[in-house]
Amino acid sequence: MKPITHQWTAVIRRQSPARLLLLSFMAMIATGAFLLMLPVASRKGALSFVDALFTATSAGCVTGLSVLDVAETLTPFGQGVLLTLIQLGGLGIMTLSTLLILGARGRVGFAGNLIIQDSFTHSGKKHPASILRSVIQVTVVIELLGALLLFSRFYPGSPSLGHAAWLSVFHSISAFCNAGFALYPDSLTRFRGDLLVNGTLAFLIITGSLGFLVISELQGKCRPGRWRWERFSLHTRLVVTTSAILLLSGGLLMLLFEWNNTLFGLSLPRKILAAFFQSVTLRTAGFNTLDFGVMANGTLFLSMILMFIGGSPGSCAGGVKTTTAATLFLMGLSRLRGAAHVSVFSRTIPAKSVEKATHLVMMAFVVVICGTLVLLSSEMGELTHSQSRGRFLELLFESVSAFGTVGLSMGVTPTLSTVGRLCITLLMFVGRLGPMVIAVAVSRDIAPRHRWAEEDIMIG
Repeated sequence: MKPITHQWTAVIRRQSPARLLLLSFMAMIATGAFLLMLPVASRKGALSFVDALFTATSAGCVTGLSVLDVAETLTPFGQGVLLTLIQLGGLGIMTLSTLLILGARGRVGFAGNLIIQDSFTHSGKKHPASILRSVIQVTVVIELLGALLLFSRFYPGSPSLGHAAWLSVFHSISAFCNAGFALYPDSLTRFRGDLLVNGTLAFLIITGSLGFLVISELQGKCRPGRWRWERFSLHTRLVVTTSAILLLSGGLLMLLFEWNNTLFGLSLPRKILAAFFQSVTLRTAGFNTLDFGVMANGTLFLSMILMFIGGSPGSCAGGVKTTTAATLFLMGLSRLRGAAHVSVFSRTIPAKSVEKATHLVMMAFVVVICGTLVLLSSEMGELTHSQSRGRFLELLFESVSAFGTVGLSMGVTPTLSTVGRLCITLLMFVGRLGPMVIAVAVSRDIAPRHRWAEEDIMIG
């Protein structure tokens, strides 16, 4: 009889990287849910299975949606479990899967390299083990810097040194991992005008949403005498440009739409700070310094667009990613100009990347639509439109927020039924891993060996 370790090694070798990723992620969430159900994790009695599963999924998927008050309900042990899930989810379950493959095979095969390449790089030039070390090093350095800056603000009004240190570490990790969990009942509303807190968290969120490849490249080339925009890869230039456009345009539109609403009564500098911070946090972070439950319809629609796009590939953020949105936008411009290829920055984007972006957005739309339909059925039943005014927008907002792993809510999360909570749990899970990874993981390993004859159809 073979030793158990050899049996597990054989099982791992038989799994595709995508399927291994899926199973590892499920195992992490299940373990987290079990730990959160323990009496030692809660101050108000053991959590129910659904609430524990929802919270563990939200943390592991770095979403931030919560059916409970984290600070009031969870004990230090429970908060520690939550923070561990956030950190693991932020680094990416891909890291854990790669470690399993490395331990079983001693190296990562060709298929494994493709998965690592898609999550952490755009070219297969780096060895996976080197990528893992770089990811961990970058994460620790940035989170430590953020914690030190936050500590300088939290310590003066904190009851103890340890409490201030815990607040600083928790919010630094939550921000960099784009999780959005906060240890304050009003999220970060009390720090609406605090430049240090808002600036530090914005830096962490933006850095965490850029992607490790972009951070590494910026770190290596943004030095005196080495700075030249043309020297950066197309991926980095596209990510930085798209992110800057979304952040600035989102902040300006937020300022315009909410000038006399949630920003009313604030000074001009505070209005600008609050609008910019919300534009940043909509990139899948989930913190809020303004009340989304009373925002204008235009602001909410803008928010859903930004949440759906999300951050960049290989980052802690969710959504369909900035490069996907940019590629589709550039494809539209190319078609309008009659160009046969999609190009930007004197480079041509491969046709397979354009096709992948199209498929990803289509699958994302299907997931959000199905999730919203389930929520409409479970939360409103047969209520007519006139009886449930405003509820449709709230549930659609919730679906997009869950799929984009953002964590913002219009206040309906704690009121969801059991079916609604399970639906949001599934949306967070699919949104974090990505529809395409889910499809690959559950699909057949053998591709069809034939195709049917072509026949043209009319489009438009």
